[in-house]
Amino acid sequence: MRRFVIVGHKVDTSGDFKLDDLAGSTGRLDILLRCINSAFFLSHGIRKDVEVYLILQGEPNPPVTVRISGEEIRYLNPDERSTGALIRNALLKVEGDEIRSSPGIYVSKQSFADVISDLASKSEIVYLKEDGEDLRHKQFDDDVTFVLSDHQDLTPEEEAILLKHMPSIVNLGPLSYHADHCIIIMNVDLDRKM
Repeated sequence: MRRFVIVGHKVDTSGDFKLDDLAGSTGRLDILLRCINSAFFLSHGIRKDVEVYLILQGEPNPPVTVRISGEEIRYLNPDERSTGALIRNALLKVEGDEIRSSPGIYVSKQSFADVISDLASKSEIVYLKEDGEDLRHKQFDDDVTFVLSDHQDLTPEEEAILLKHMPSIVNLGPLSYHADHCIIIMNVDLDRKM
């Protein structure tokens, strides 16, 4: 299983937003929607061995975690608007413990610390960061979790939480890449090594 944990620092957690302004009115939910597409979509299918965790930290009700399972997902299309609708519907249902919002989409009030602690107990944790070890020199476990952020770096507090779990720290290349591109790079690398 490969997992991607993406922190959305300002993403609206109310679900009360318009689908025609995903970049402006949602705290940059559009970035996370592109990450979902990059994690799951192949030319003629969906990756079943992938999970995505979106850790949403914007107002008014943070934190909210949306977990998407490739093995169970239904109704996922490659356009941002329809994926945004699936996330909005999940946000409208969040209460506390994880519940299923729609097939393959789960929502809870788990924090970043909760998610990382849970995943670290069952998976190799890899922090994608520009000053890490070169990806080309790294082998990964079959069960691996990659942690990255939206258009902002992890906060010092988030990074401290993550570093407590002794992750590998890996960089993907000589430049700074968009979060969704980082996911594509990791998928390609893992596909080649399979």
